Amino acid sequence: MKSDFAAAHLHLDRACHYLRGDDETSRTALAALDLVIEAVATAQYARPEAEVVPFPATSKRVSRPVAS
Repeated sequence: MKSDFAAAHLHLDRACHYLRGDDETSRTALAALDLVIEAVATAQYARPEAEVVPFPATSKRVSRPVAS
């Protein structure tokens, strides 16, 4: 099953909307949600690691003169 990062981001944003209190607990929760939202965004836009394909090694190359 694949994660739906866009939906998770939407719900976390909505949670931030509901935590608009001016108390210490609300501020702490908002700070924690900001970290989670950043982690979700990082995961959402991360690119998969590329496979490195080795270039075949050749023996010495012979330089050809460039025609003018």
